[in-house]
Amino acid sequence: MLPAHRLTIVQNKTIFISCIVPVFNEEAVIRTFIIKLQEALRDMTQQFEIIIVDDGSSDKTVEKIRDLINAGSSIKLLGLSRNFGKEIALTAGLEHSSGDVAILMDADFQHPLEVLPIFLSRWAEGYDMVYGVRTNRESESYMKRNFARLFYWLMKRMTNIDMPKHAGDFRLLDRKIVQALKQFPERTRFMKGLYAWVGYKKISVPFVVQERAAGKSSWRFSKLTELAITGLTSFSDVPLRVWGWIGFIISVLALIYAIYIVTVTLLFGADLPGFPTLIVAIMFLGGIQLLSIGILGEYIARIFTEVKARPRYLLQIKDGFDE
Repeated sequence: MLPAHRLTIVQNKTIFISCIVPVFNEEAVIRTFIIKLQEALRDMTQQFEIIIVDDGSSDKTVEKIRDLINAGSSIKLLGLSRNFGKEIALTAGLEHSSGDVAILMDADFQHPLEVLPIFLSRWAEGYDMVYGVRTNRESESYMKRNFARLFYWLMKRMTNIDMPKHAGDFRLLDRKIVQALKQFPERTRFMKGLYAWVGYKKISVPFVVQERAAGKSSWRFSKLTELAITGLTSFSDVPLRVWGWIGFIISVLALIYAIYIVTVTLLFGADLPGFPTLIVAIMFLGGIQLLSIGILGEYIARIFTEVKARPRYLLQIKDGFDE
C-alpha cells in the first residue's frame, strides 16, 4: 500500500521536497546552481524548499544567496556562526527541513541534477533511502583513491554497519529517516556512518561525478584523514580491543625468548653481547606503548567533546523561514 501511495503523490507532484545544500566559499557558482536546482525541482513537484547552509564562508556566497530570497521564496538560508564542517552543516539543514523527503547535494555541480528524478522514482517504489554511488574515482589522485579503498575495507571489517563503497552525501532520505537522524545527540558526527546505522529500506543509484563548475575542493588529505578517524572511532571499539591482543602476543614472545635465553645460558654459559638487541626491544615496546596511548587518546578526546555537551552549531543567519 505504501509504494502505491508514494507513486500517487509523485505522479500528482504533491510531494514536498526539502533540498539541503551545504556551501563554503561558493560565490562563483551558487547563483547559477540555485536557479538550475529550482528549475529541476519545479519539474518534479509543486512544493519544495531549498535550504542553503553556509558553513562560515569568507567570500560573497551569503550575499549572492540573499539576493535570490524574496517574499514567498522557496529559498532559505542558514548561516553558521563559523566553519563547523560539512557534517554539522548537513545536520543543521536536516533539523530545519520540513519536507516529505530530504535531498542532500553539493553546490559545485558535481552531483548531477538529472539524477534527482531517479531518486524520487526509487522512493515512489518504496525505498526510504536512495543514495548515489559514484561509478569511478579516476579524477582523484592515486593516493586518495587507495586511501578511500583502505578506509572502506577497514570499516567493513571493524564495524557492524553496512556502509556501501563510494557512496557520499548525495542521497534522498524519507521523512522517517530525517526524524531518526535528529535523535542522534553526538557532536562529533560521521554522517555516512549514521546513514548506514539507521537501516531502513535503501537502494543505490550509480552516477558519474561531474567536473567542478568553478573553484577547488576544500577537502584536503588531512581533512579526509580526520574524517576517516572519526568514522572508525565512532562506530568501532576494535582499535581499543586490539591492544589487548597485541600485549598478549608480545608477552608470549617475551616468555619464549626468556626460555630460550635461560636454556642457552645453562647449556653454553652466559653471553654478554646483546646490547643492540636490548635497545631494539626497548624502542619497539616503547613505540607500541605510545601508539596504544595515542589510540586511547583519540577515544578520550571524543568522550571529552561529548560530555561538555556544547551545542553542535550556532546560527547567525536564518532567512526565509516562517517564524
